[in-house]
Amino acid sequence: MKKIPICLILILVSFFSVAYGVEVADTKAKNELIVSDEEKIILFSTAILILIGIIIYMTRNIILRKKTAYDKGNFSSQKNRDYEKYHSDWSDDYEEFESKSSEDDKTFRKAAKESSLTNYYEIFGLEKSATHDEIKQRFRKLAKELHPDKKKNKDAENKMTEVNKAYEILSDPERRARYDKYIKVS
Repeated sequence: MKKIPICLILILVSFFSVAYGVEVADTKAKNELIVSDEEKIILFSTAILILIGIIIYMTRNIILRKKTAYDKGNFSSQKNRDYEKYHSDWSDDYEEFESKSSEDDKTFRKAAKESSLTNYYEIFGLEKSATHDEIKQRFRKLAKELHPDKKKNKDAENKMTEVNKAYEILSDPERRARYDKYIKVS
């Protein structure tokens, strides 16, 4: 919960005291404060402007939100909002999207040289010409079969990790194209 600024409290107290009943009928007292209707309107308008200014100040981060690398990019997770489910505004995970291609290239190149590049198409039991929908359907089917909650053994966890990695690579058209470039070598 945010703390209310002291100046806001003072402004509101002074506004309500002026707006409601500060005018005194007895003019003999020296410490009276008589406020005309025009002065009340001016005070009320000033208080509203100050209140609006404070609200704008408190919401400035939302109003002036700068676009991040993720916002500028065209990622499939933006369409189905997966990124927002699993990443916080407090972390700076946006850099991973900028360097993912070079990181993938290094990984694929090294594995292809060592002849240890995993064939993700074999994991799914699909051809290289498989469509995105076929890959997605096969992933869902394998995820249901191999999920560690259904099969309580270590092997199921390892297989599910392989399936997740395969889907991560094959579901992204750019990463899949880079992967296909290196899978031909092995």
